[in-house]
Amino acid sequence: MIYADFHIHTIYSNDSTITPKNLVNHLVGHNFVKVVAITDHDTIKGLNEIIKLAAPYPDIRIIPGVEISTNQGDILVLGTTEIPKKPWTIEAIIDFTHSVGGLSIVAHPYREYGMGDIAKDHKFDAVEVLNGESSLDANRQAKKLAKTMKVPGIAGSDAHSPAEICSVFTEVRASLDIEEILKSIKKGFVSIPPKANSNKNINF
Repeated sequence: MIYADFHIHTIYSNDSTITPKNLVNHLVGHNFVKVVAITDHDTIKGLNEIIKLAAPYPDIRIIPGVEISTNQGDILVLGTTEIPKKPWTIEAIIDFTHSVGGLSIVAHPYREYGMGDIAKDHKFDAVEVLNGESSLDANRQAKKLAKTMKVPGIAGSDAHSPAEICSVFTEVRASLDIEEILKSIKKGFVSIPPKANSNKNINF
């Protein structure tokens, strides 16, 4: 069993203040969340630096990823160190993700830059049902969407500042092996325990 924050932004996103060192230090000091997905906006520039900083710590795992901005809403792509070629349509992102063995996840569907009900028309692997920056109502709608689509729901802090890192997380029935973690998400071997959200304004 592991605990993971699947939505983290670093200084390689222009709206985040989290440095790679901030992030790794936070994971070193955290009691149980030792896995994070790096999902900077439309870039993978920080991945190598973060993975290198985390390498000395065998209990920490960095999942490569990216948050792609399509004109119909944001998509989290986990398990890739590549950026898909433009144009970034929903179908193109999903096809790319599956071609590299990754996961395509609907990001904060009922918030700004979310795709809302449009997601129902596409074959996503999961929905972000608990997002640390979303309202209680938006997260509830996201949970309903995942049920309608019959796909797993995951949680992520959507951290843009050091204080937000791992404030929201997912419980995954997997080891620290990245491939196993991704497969477990796809199979639905995930849950969001009550303690998974330290932001009391959006209790899930």
